[in-house]
Amino acid sequence: MAITESDLSGLRDGNVVTTSGDKIGSIGQIYLDDQTGSPSFVTANTGLFGTSQSFVPLQGASVRDGDVVVDYDKDTVKNAPRIDDDGKLSPEEEDRLYEYYGLGGGTTRTTGDYDRTDDAYATTGGVTTDATTGAAYDSGANYDAGADRTTDIDAGTVGRDTSGRTTDDAMTRSEERLNVDTQASEVGRARLRKYVTTENVQQTVPVQREEVRVEREPITDANVGDATSGPDISEEEHEVILREERPVVEKEAVPVERVRLDTDTVTDEVTVSDEVRKEQIDTDVDVDRGRTDR
Repeated sequence: MAITESDLSGLRDGNVVTTSGDKIGSIGQIYLDDQTGSPSFVTANTGLFGTSQSFVPLQGASVRDGDVVVDYDKDTVKNAPRIDDDGKLSPEEEDRLYEYYGLGGGTTRTTGDYDRTDDAYATTGGVTTDATTGAAYDSGANYDAGADRTTDIDAGTVGRDTSGRTTDDAMTRSEERLNVDTQASEVGRARLRKYVTTENVQQTVPVQREEVRVEREPITDANVGDATSGPDISEEEHEVILREERPVVEKEAVPVERVRLDTDTVTDEVTVSDEVRKEQIDTDVDVDRGRTDR
């Protein structure tokens, strides 16, 4: 079902979403067709902290749970032509938007900017009538005299204006507020890298070796038998093998520790500043206290 003007009052805090429910941005303003009075475009607050305004056609859009559902994905909307959200669209700007979204010509084309003046409308019984076409418009749809042809979703109740057609006994004061959120982004990477180095290690090891020692013993009754067991005179050789220890080095790779990367979350405070607008209301009392009725 197409969006009608009766749907606009419920969209004050809504978002522009895709058919799958993904949020594109919060609703900025609804632009109405200058000839039919039907909603034709919606602006979505996109970019960091909603600082950019992207125009989206409302052809085929619908309202669901206070949100405007459009048949475009987020990237398509964010890459739409940049047009100032100044409350009106020129025919050239409208053509650029319709051409970008592949909608052919502008089915809501007007012959000029989206302005309405008291010359073209007359109010009778709470219904505003186009003096040229005879089409009737609800006077509660924010058709302010001389104002740009847009409906501000955040405007709420319209204050009493003695020169306008939508009046009551109170004036609403509004102000902008900063809605600050956070977004995680990649700022760097940490890696573990293993490489091989060489160092000199010294270790002292005790070693043993054999040395020759000559022992002489006199002939006694105890060893005379061994001394005379051989020939009286002869030539002989006795040999002793000498041994010594030498260091033997072997290398063995053994695990000594395990190393891994982990992250800790540290909370800092960042001050964000921006300009916000607020409405101020002054009281102007015009009383002729010097008048005397006679």
